[in-house]
Amino acid sequence: MFLIIVNNAPPRLRGRLAVWLLEVRAGVYVGAYSRRTRERIWDDVKELLGPDGDAVLAWAAPNDAGFDFETLGAGRREPCDLDGFKLVRFKPDAGVA
Repeated sequence: MFLIIVNNAPPRLRGRLAVWLLEVRAGVYVGAYSRRTRERIWDDVKELLGPDGDAVLAWAAPNDAGFDFETLGAGRREPCDLDGFKLVRFKPDAGVA
């Protein structure tokens, strides 16, 4: 099972995701496919997201957390690795001096 969340996504990407996944809330898509299919869907997100959008992909994984994730786009959150454990850190706000 995996989850994709998109913000500021163009209609074409939202439509493409809706073909494969169930949109349970606006911009929140859920599905249960193989790793290969998940990666192909994520490639579509990378291709169609556009410069103003952001996305996160989370999936079940055999690690201590029980899941893994990737991010894409202009969001303030970015993954960081801390001794093999993936956490999220905030990028500095561009408007703060």
